[in-house]
Amino acid sequence: MSGVAILSALRSPVAPRGGALCRFDLPDLCAPVLTAVLRAAGVAPGMVDEVILGNALGAGGNPARRIALAAGLDTRVAGLTLDRQCVSGLDALVLGAALIRSGQAGVVVAGGVESYSRRPLRLRTDPDGGPPVAYDRPAFTPWPERDPEMDVAAADLATELDITRADQDDWAVQSHARARAAQARLAAEIVPLGGLAGDAFTRDLSPRVAARARPLAGPITAANAAVAADGAALCVMVSDAVAKRLGRRGATYVAGVTLGGRPDMPGLAPVAAIRQVLQQAGQGPGGLSVAEVMEAYAVQAIACVRLSGLDPASVNPGGGGLARGHPVGASGAVNAVRLWHELRVRGGLGLASIAAAGGLGTAVLLAA
Repeated sequence: MSGVAILSALRSPVAPRGGALCRFDLPDLCAPVLTAVLRAAGVAPGMVDEVILGNALGAGGNPARRIALAAGLDTRVAGLTLDRQCVSGLDALVLGAALIRSGQAGVVVAGGVESYSRRPLRLRTDPDGGPPVAYDRPAFTPWPERDPEMDVAAADLATELDITRADQDDWAVQSHARARAAQARLAAEIVPLGGLAGDAFTRDLSPRVAARARPLAGPITAANAAVAADGAALCVMVSDAVAKRLGRRGATYVAGVTLGGRPDMPGLAPVAAIRQVLQQAGQGPGGLSVAEVMEAYAVQAIACVRLSGLDPASVNPGGGGLARGHPVGASGAVNAVRLWHELRVRGGLGLASIAAAGGLGTAVLLAA
């Protein structure tokens, strides 16, 4: 089996729904990133065997194919769009690595793209001929009583683990502070788009402002929950043979795991995936130099850090989803891009992880 190298990793800015990227359709949002990430890797468009993209809110039509064509890739690239909700963008890397390791591909562009602003309206038809019924999200389990709204599930998690609102607000304040402090180095991973060269939502969030934030469910508020957002993030993954031919290395893809957990407690799902991927690599959490843990909710990140034994000081050193926003199907790929760039500075072994509705968790290890 071939090893897998990630030669480059880039993303768009992340902007809140209705913001600077609201008029960008998926190809407009992602194709510039695809072009830039190939250039950064030294990979010609004709070398690409597959494009795999996470996208959770679209209406089908295989956005990965549309984006590959918009970026000028060869028409033989079929494109594959993956929907496992929030873990989709990171799962794209897991699948890309599997294609390369099995010998089915030599070059894969993997990541995610999401436009919360341009997502289609959802209507369910009435088989009896009545008017269509609008709905905001699909069911994530077959049991309505075990399919809570995400805000409610986060509040339940806070109760179960005794994670206070103060804990969550402190995490959110720190996320924004780290992102603000890292803005100069974050610029290296961002392809400017829509007049933005950085993430639009990052701000000087004080404890006092966080304490006044609008409540969503229990201790979950608009300050300690990530805002819905638009964005794209991509990685160029290649076989060892291609990396050698190009004379480039970047980072090494070590392992990736996706597992299901309790449907009613999705925030806990990454914990088992983190433990298993570390076990596969023969490592403990102390062997990590950096970790990018998704902050859809502060409580989710806190739970994953505590239960996985991660060092909080090494988690999300450039800020997290609370300071950027949550472009659902792209968020896991944003974490992977962040990890790739952090490893260029720190070296060693790094982790990216994310949870998804329905009780899914994905964790990936990279090394530099």
